Amino acid sequence: MTDGTELDPVIHAQARLRVVSALSVLREDDRVTFPRLQDSLRMTAGNLSVHLRKLEDAGYVEVTKTHQGRTPATFVRLTRRGRLAFEQYQETLQALLRPSSTLEETP
Repeated sequence: MTDGTELDPVIHAQARLRVVSALSVLREDDRVTFPRLQDSLRMTAGNLSVHLRKLEDAGYVEVTKTHQGRTPATFVRLTRRGRLAFEQYQETLQALLRPSSTLEETP
């Protein structure tokens, strides 16, 4: 598709779409812990990590590793770039699902 209706391949993978969709409901600067995101998506830690890395490489998510006391903690948030990419993805998907006015019935 070369007419501007191509879906973002980074987001389009089912697991990454689920991750971005889940993170999009948070306010712009909010973040969620890795275990909470993992539980809500029912994904293995390894699978979630792989998809987060792909989204992080694209600049769509930010993963922050820190400590709470002596316990390591990992937080995930959707970046502004990721939020805009997801909005564009949704618009593109809606455009693809709309009936095309260029199709005509053949006799």
